[in-house]
Amino acid sequence: MIRKKLSNTVLFHAVVCAIGFVMIYPLIWMFFSSFKESSLVLSTVDHLFPEKWEFGNYLNGWSGFGGTTFTTFFQNSVIVTVVSVIGNVLASAMAAYGFTRIRFRGRGFFFICMLITMMVPSQVLVVPQYIIFNGLNWVNTFLPLTVPEWGGRAFFIFLIMQFIAGIPKDLDEAAEIDGCGKVRLFTRVMMPLIKPALATSAIFSFYWKWDDFMGSLLYLNSPEKYTVSIALKLFCDPTSVSDYGAMFAMCVASLLPVIVLFLFTQKYIVDGIAMSGLKA
Repeated sequence: MIRKKLSNTVLFHAVVCAIGFVMIYPLIWMFFSSFKESSLVLSTVDHLFPEKWEFGNYLNGWSGFGGTTFTTFFQNSVIVTVVSVIGNVLASAMAAYGFTRIRFRGRGFFFICMLITMMVPSQVLVVPQYIIFNGLNWVNTFLPLTVPEWGGRAFFIFLIMQFIAGIPKDLDEAAEIDGCGKVRLFTRVMMPLIKPALATSAIFSFYWKWDDFMGSLLYLNSPEKYTVSIALKLFCDPTSVSDYGAMFAMCVASLLPVIVLFLFTQKYIVDGIAMSGLKA
C-alpha cells in the first residue's frame, strides 16, 4: 500500500510538472529569444538557447521610438492601471454593498441588468462608446480608459456580493445601534471584513487593465501617451524589418510587474475566490 501510494504521488507530480512545463514553455522561449539576434529569432524556433547572447536587445528596446522611451510607456500604463483599479474596486464594493444590504425599489431589476452586462460582448460596445467619447473630446486622453472603470464591473460586484452575503447582518444592526449610518457602516465595518474580496478584485483588475490593447489602440493617438501594450506592437513593421529581439526583450520587461504581483498576491487570489464561493 505504501509503495502504491508513493508511486501514485510520483506519477501525479510528474504529470502536473509536465503539463505545467507545456503551459509555461512559450514564456521560457520568449525569455531566451529576447537574447537572440533579431534576424535569428524566427529562423531558430526549434533552438531554445541563443548561440550568441545579445544583451543589447534590452537597451535597444528601452530606447523606444522617435525620442519616446519605454520609461514613458511604462509610466502611462502605471497611471491608467492604478487609477482604473482604484475606481473599479471602490465602485464595485459600493454597488455590491447596496445590492446586498440596502433595500430599495427596483433592486431586483437593476441586479438583473447588471448581470446582463456580463453577457454582452465587449465588441458590441466599441462603436457607441467611441462616438460618445469622441463627442466629449476625450479621444487621445486617458479619460476613456479610466473614467468608465469608476462605474465598477459586474464580475467584481457579483464576487463581492457573495462575500458580503456570508457576513452576519447582526454586525450591521449592532453598528446602527451605535449610531453608524450607511456610509460609516460601509467604510468602518464592511470594508475591513471584505478585504480578501477587494484584494482579489484589485488583482484581476490590474491584470486586465495592464494587458488592455484594444482600448489603448482606439483612444490613444500620440506616441507620448501610448501604453506598453501599444508600444510593443510598434516593433513589428510589415513593410520593413521587425526588431523581434527588442520586442521580446520589452515583452519580458512588461511581464515583470504581472509576475511579481502574482507571486506576492496569489494567496489573496485563492482565498478571495474560495471564501466567496463557500459563503454564497
